[in-house]
Amino acid sequence: MIPCRAMVFVGALLVARAVSAATESSPQLVAATAAHSVVKIYGAGGLRGLEAYQSGIILSPDGRIATAMSTVLDSEGIDCVLDDGRRFEATLLGVDPRRELAVLTIDAADLPAAVPAEERAAAGTRVLAVSNMFGVAVGDERASVQRGVIASVVPLEARRGAADAPYTGTVYVLDFTTNNPGSPGGAIVDSRGRLLGMIGKELRSSAGGIWLNYALPVDELLAGSEAIVAGRSVAVAAADTTPFDLGLLGIVLVPDLLDRTPPFVEAVVPGSTGARAGLAADDLLIAVGGRAVGSRAAAERAVGAIPAGDPLRLSVIRKGKVVDCELGPRPTVAEGRAPQGAAP
Repeated sequence: MIPCRAMVFVGALLVARAVSAATESSPQLVAATAAHSVVKIYGAGGLRGLEAYQSGIILSPDGRIATAMSTVLDSEGIDCVLDDGRRFEATLLGVDPRRELAVLTIDAADLPAAVPAEERAAAGTRVLAVSNMFGVAVGDERASVQRGVIASVVPLEARRGAADAPYTGTVYVLDFTTNNPGSPGGAIVDSRGRLLGMIGKELRSSAGGIWLNYALPVDELLAGSEAIVAGRSVAVAAADTTPFDLGLLGIVLVPDLLDRTPPFVEAVVPGSTGARAGLAADDLLIAVGGRAVGSRAAAERAVGAIPAGDPLRLSVIRKGKVVDCELGPRPTVAEGRAPQGAAP
């Protein structure tokens, strides 16, 4: 027969273990653990609709960070602030224009990397969204956490302004408001804290015009990141160089009317390098040699950063699809000659 005192001890031990197990899987602990792998990113911007901050996800302990491809990264200095308040200057490894994904790296070790889920989640899965939405967290303040459900898993059909989003693959559509300023690049995790996806940029549905709250699934996130790291979409951070006049390639961009005029192609001179590469009027230039560009000035700097004689590749959005145009070796300014009929 078990003594009464022993029974009380065993009962107390079982209760303690149950409480411990419940605590380990509590939403509060899951959110805190997920927040360790989310970073605050600061760069270019500062205007309404062009915020100078967003979020990122630590993918590896050695400092590899995934985030959304945006104008925030169009900066000579990109700052990353970790959950514990440590600040690092990041280097842009490259971008994936189709997934609108970028990979940064910082000089750090033993970082709390996110643990990816082994498979995609299904509709109805309860999730947490962790990001620095609206830039409310600074220093060692923790990123914001929201709770909701994956409403559906469907192909993305959306637009930003008048341009269709280049990514048309499957996304998680969420039933809560996650895609706020500062949120792109944030993490979506399940009830066990496993990474399910990355919060995308602010987009409107092409069908109904409503704002979408969505996330890029983790398998797409990892595939794009691995391609960038492997060198298939690599972009070395540009040095301080003189902007290159794209008119020397026969490419006429829209006039620089704003501080950050989007790099739309206004015209292409017949018979020029740009025309032979297949560029056309109304193309939106989004990347130069794998480096994201969000303005006319950024495009000119990015082309200028490519050494003369190296291959020049431009990525544009045309009718909702990403089109890569190979322009051959980049000429020097002295070699470049504006083709006949080029705009002055």
